[in-house]
Amino acid sequence: MAHSSAKKVAFAAFIGTTIEWYDFYIYALASVLIFNELFFPADNEFIAILGSFASFAIGFLARPLGAIIFGHIGDRLGRKKSLIITLMLMGIATTSVGLLPTFASVGVIAPILLMLLRILQGIAVGGEWGGAVLLAGEHAPKGFKNFFSSFAQWGSPAGNVLALLVFSYILRLPKSLLFEEQYWRIPFLISFVLLIIGVIARITLTESPVFVESEKQQAIIKQKESAPLIQVTKQALPLIILAIGANILSFSGIFSNTIMIGYTTIALQVDKPVILDALFWVAIVHFISQPFITYFSERMKAAHFLILSATLAMLSLFILFPIVNQANKTSFIIGISILVICYSGFYGVIAGYLSRVFPVRIRYTALSISYQGCAAIFGSLIPLVGGYLILEFKTTWYPLALFYCGLALISITCIYLLNKFKHYEE
Repeated sequence: MAHSSAKKVAFAAFIGTTIEWYDFYIYALASVLIFNELFFPADNEFIAILGSFASFAIGFLARPLGAIIFGHIGDRLGRKKSLIITLMLMGIATTSVGLLPTFASVGVIAPILLMLLRILQGIAVGGEWGGAVLLAGEHAPKGFKNFFSSFAQWGSPAGNVLALLVFSYILRLPKSLLFEEQYWRIPFLISFVLLIIGVIARITLTESPVFVESEKQQAIIKQKESAPLIQVTKQALPLIILAIGANILSFSGIFSNTIMIGYTTIALQVDKPVILDALFWVAIVHFISQPFITYFSERMKAAHFLILSATLAMLSLFILFPIVNQANKTSFIIGISILVICYSGFYGVIAGYLSRVFPVRIRYTALSISYQGCAAIFGSLIPLVGGYLILEFKTTWYPLALFYCGLALISITCIYLLNKFKHYEE
């Protein structure tokens, strides 16, 4: 595979996932910052906040369905076709959130519609991640699989930067403009413009050469295959379980974003724009550091690098909170950036590492189910458990730190066990 073609695919994967993660993060930010007033009004602040967090979490529960649907399409019809559909579904769902009536207008119908659109977002992300990782990684030259696969992961901090930039602006608006004049809709309506850009970028891509070769071999032997989901269940169930556990630390972004917003605004009583400004610069740090760290990782065995990165992320928590508790913008940037730098290497490398655990014919389905299964279980629990710990233990950060360390230890154990299985190196 020519380096120029691999770079083009990697860049297109980055653009597409940036748009998808922008859509994802603006919902995450809105669920913490404004949805409780627009869609979940309640006299009890605890109920309103948990209702808003629940609307965020339900998207994670929908993601395995997207993994199954688009994993089948990607393993049978091609990675490219699947990725175009997922991008369109995400863009349409996000734009529609910006068109929704609020609770004040239509009552309980508003949060129901919001939940339905969140489910569609979850289905889209469920199919997006695995395909973007595979298309970039399967085009990559030998010796750079982890690095090129990480371009799909690089879209996460990029989307986060865009989302924080937009929200930092609208939250500075007078409340009358934000809610009464409905400027809160702007971040969601922007998604339609980004959707057009993303679809154009993906239409120009070539299909994965590994997938094309696999299709040729199947045509030669004329062997009728069962559905990828059935094959995954029969052939790779132990690997799926371990991959789900290995992926847990991939959701550190929820901790450094959603949970830290909750911690700083509820436990430390900091104004929302202050933490949003800080998180914007943290996202810049993540965006800049991740490709360099991932490139460096090619010098080590991937499993060793992942375990090292996860261990550093755990240790960083005990530096993060004492710094963050100084409760100012600078301390937020420094403290959270330490955690982000430590886990960004893990986040960048885990996708390429896990993609080579599974054979080509079931890879899209298996990789997607492992990641999105983890999202459904842990991605939905992390904000809910984190929100509970913040509200219950406002005066101490140790429960949050120990919670994070427990999650990281599961990932480390599963990566250690996965390393004993065969890995496919095309």
